[in-house]
Amino acid sequence: MVGKLAKLAALGVATALVAGCGGNGMFGGGGLFFGERGQELRAEQRAAREQALIEEGLIPDPGRETIFDLFSGAEDPNTNVEVNRYLWNASLEILDFMPVEAADPFSGVIQFGYGTPPGGRQAYRATVYVQDPALEARSLRVAVQSRGGAVSRDVARQIEDAILTRARQIRIRDSNL
Repeated sequence: MVGKLAKLAALGVATALVAGCGGNGMFGGGGLFFGERGQELRAEQRAAREQALIEEGLIPDPGRETIFDLFSGAEDPNTNVEVNRYLWNASLEILDFMPVEAADPFSGVIQFGYGTPPGGRQAYRATVYVQDPALEARSLRVAVQSRGGAVSRDVARQIEDAILTRARQIRIRDSNL
């Protein structure tokens, strides 16, 4: 603690000395440094002093994020992605024969593990991307894979169509409530 105070005091003395070099001397108010280069040097010194204070923990780092930033109410469009809840729920219903391995409602990604569809013999896994809050085909992407490798795009399209149909049914059901 004493070491921090000594550093802070030395920094204050150095600041006072540099500030005392200014004035209206014979160089037209330039003090120790004058002209454009002097301004650059003073800016560099200020930045170095501020960085030293940040590293010592004496002033907060303006670029640091904390858990409290989540509750500040500021919306950052790069981090807040809205997903369509009907597409999300329909994806979970249509692919309910597959175990959910990971789901991130903020980015709209659901990863399913291997599962065998009812009446089928081959196991599949899928990743669903809900990319937009609109209930449209462009808002949904499905990637499907079997244990033998990638499946045809037609299978993925059929799953997308089933999810879209179920999402529309859920929306109609909710609107009648």
